[in-house]
Amino acid sequence: MDFSLSEDQRAIAEMAESVFRDYCDDERMREFDLDQQPYMQALWQTCIQTGLHGLAIPDAYGGTGMGLTDLYCVLKAQGSGLAHVPLWQHQLSASCLASFAGDQQRELIEQAAAARKLLSVSLNGLASSQGVTLSIQQQDNHWVLTGNVGAVDLGAEADYLLLPASSENGIQLVLLDTRAEGVELVEGVYTHGLAVADVVCREVCLGLDQVLPVAATAWLEQRAIAAVAALQLGVSEEQLRRTVEYVNERVQFDRPIGSFQAVQMEMADAHMSLEALRSALFQLCDRLDSDLPCDSEALATRYLATEAAHLVGHKAQHVHGGIGVDLTYPIHRFLYWSRYLSVVLGGSAATLERLGDWLANNDKLGWKYDLDENQSHC
Repeated sequence: MDFSLSEDQRAIAEMAESVFRDYCDDERMREFDLDQQPYMQALWQTCIQTGLHGLAIPDAYGGTGMGLTDLYCVLKAQGSGLAHVPLWQHQLSASCLASFAGDQQRELIEQAAAARKLLSVSLNGLASSQGVTLSIQQQDNHWVLTGNVGAVDLGAEADYLLLPASSENGIQLVLLDTRAEGVELVEGVYTHGLAVADVVCREVCLGLDQVLPVAATAWLEQRAIAAVAALQLGVSEEQLRRTVEYVNERVQFDRPIGSFQAVQMEMADAHMSLEALRSALFQLCDRLDSDLPCDSEALATRYLATEAAHLVGHKAQHVHGGIGVDLTYPIHRFLYWSRYLSVVLGGSAATLERLGDWLANNDKLGWKYDLDENQSHC
């Protein structure tokens, strides 16, 4: 597999890195911690001006029409900068609507591509021990939505939300107008600083065009896994880079602590964890862009991302010692982000259980058997 980026992808990555590097320095991050903004609104406007907000929205609806590998380049840079902007939530929601609602939601998708409407999504129920806590029932020519879902990213700021709900057909995504009658929003802030909201639905009436087919759920979940894993890779890479700098400067017993074998082994373990995530994530993005099955690859990537979040996060905190818990020092933000992303991904134990169920019912791993060069061996 070729892990190198194309010339266009390198240009996208360089532009994204420049945008987030210029805006998300430690001083501005401290200001964001104190000013109680729901997200980095000025940076979001810059993302709109540069087109980063619509990279994965199909060009037929006003977006750029690029793939998951292109989006990966942007999200990895966003993770490195710890940038609080709804890049993946907004454009993957719009992209999902384009794929499964099409002309029925054309106006909303075009408004999302033009950044006149803000979209967000929560798939936490698909990986939570509580399961999906929303349900829909069809009545005549409409659906009725009841239940609640906790801590939706920018739930109160977004105009529309894509949320999973259980129905007699399975788990389906519903498009919820946050200002609709029967919707209550309980606002809060996540540990890492992003605004969230609990969404309570009391017999909310939905049109037939606001409920997507069952196939949309897996489609969006796999792409959301790739997006969140790309963020996690960026977060952990920068966390590890800063930690290596620190251990090479911090002197104890008249020598840098980075020269101690135990510290070197900690950093090596963290590096290997990130390389495992990187290869799995590249494979997942490549298969998604090629419209190949990704069930096992998505679950494997999800597992590796949650493991990297925990391992790198805690090893970085450990070798920083007491300074790692000083909130005036920036390294704690990376741990907060990793904890948040792990919750979004659902944790490693739940993911392994789903992967085990998949393996119990599939005797061929997709990456080995369904590519052209292996067709003759199937």
